Amino acid sequence: MKISLALALALLAGSISYLHYQRTVQATGSGQHYVAIDETIWQHSRSDLGDLRLYAGQTEIPYALITESGSQQREQTTVSVLQQSVVSGKTQFLIDMSGLAEYDHVNLSLATKNFVAHANVEGNDDLHGKRWASLGDSILYDLSRESLGSNSMLRVPRATFKYLRVTIDGPVKPQDVLGAVSEMAEDQPAVWRDLNSTPKQEQNGKDTVFTFEFPKNVPVERVTFALDPAQTNFQRGVSIKNENDTELSSGEINRIHLVRNGQKIDSEVQTVGFSNYSGKIIKVVVHNGDDPPLKLSGAHLQQLERRLYFEGNASGQLTLYYGDEKLESPIYDYAKLFIRGKTPQPVPFGFNTKHTQITKRNRRLLNRLFFVSSIVFVVDDMARLLVHPLCWWVRKIVRCERKLFAQLSVKKLQSSGQFALDAYARVRFSQIGKMRDWIAECEPDGRASQWQPAFL
Repeated sequence: MKISLALALALLAGSISYLHYQRTVQATGSGQHYVAIDETIWQHSRSDLGDLRLYAGQTEIPYALITESGSQQREQTTVSVLQQSVVSGKTQFLIDMSGLAEYDHVNLSLATKNFVAHANVEGNDDLHGKRWASLGDSILYDLSRESLGSNSMLRVPRATFKYLRVTIDGPVKPQDVLGAVSEMAEDQPAVWRDLNSTPKQEQNGKDTVFTFEFPKNVPVERVTFALDPAQTNFQRGVSIKNENDTELSSGEINRIHLVRNGQKIDSEVQTVGFSNYSGKIIKVVVHNGDDPPLKLSGAHLQQLERRLYFEGNASGQLTLYYGDEKLESPIYDYAKLFIRGKTPQPVPFGFNTKHTQITKRNRRLLNRLFFVSSIVFVVDDMARLLVHPLCWWVRKIVRCERKLFAQLSVKKLQSSGQFALDAYARVRFSQIGKMRDWIAECEPDGRASQWQPAFL
């Protein structure tokens, strides 16, 4: 039991202690929360962020690391089918779409098999309206006999009508229309965050050059320009280069506001994207050609925001550890099954601090101490059973080795100023001392003196 406890504590302390940095995360209440990864974490963690670990005390909290590059989420909604009937020899019915903000298709549930039919769709906001807008035609079919599948989807232009009127010319009977389902698409826009990097701006011949310096390991994915409002219509080519003047990407920025042939044209493009780059220097070159330089008030680099999503707990106080190149990336069910909530709560970070529980400098030393202490536990637990003289010599040797390791470790840790920070190590040495005192009481012949830890 003692051995299992010692090994468990050693492994637990080691898993966190190898991570060199930490930041507090104050999540209030339950539900889905997230923190946005900033430059401080990028500088001290792996480039893939695979060494991030979130803890509540000694309990590891699973998370999902998501790049906010934008997505489209669809939510299925059952819609009501009304007034199935026959009009002029054709099946006709209404669909109540008032529960959807907008839509572009409806899936019908049909009982008819082995058929091909033509369907016409109309829309109106008034169920009893007389003038219905035509939304197009669809071909419905079921080819089960030929094993060629089926189609029961009505496709329409993106619409917001509260009601649809569907007329089917074919063998589909009113009672065969069993129901309908539609989807509402919700666009999740990309989330961009500015990087803290002020560029050096200069003119190089006809080109305007912005030179950015930023910490290595921080990914950059686009540059955004700030234009003077007085700048008139223009179109310029832009090149993105690294410190060796190797081109990483190119694009165009423009501002076009004019009227041609009675048609108004409005265009504002002020960003140029490029592949994920994590060097130290980026040069952004604006090619002015024979035109005057643009009136640019500045430029800044941006990256897609990386968010670490997790479920909040009752305690609220969490700690994010990071900074171990050799740590494998975590595999959580939470990340595999992750679904973004409708209103996840953003959580701020505390200050970045060095995690000094156990550093690399003393990792090997403490591993030796844990190993020796485990041997001592084994020998001490067997002391009452083993009475052979050889066992007495084994215990004597182990005690000597233990004492030597303890003395060397105390000097080592005291000199580095880290032992005072490690409460777990103090407990371990205290346990060893108490065990040694117990052996001394059992052997009153003076083989061992009372142990006093001078550093506690």
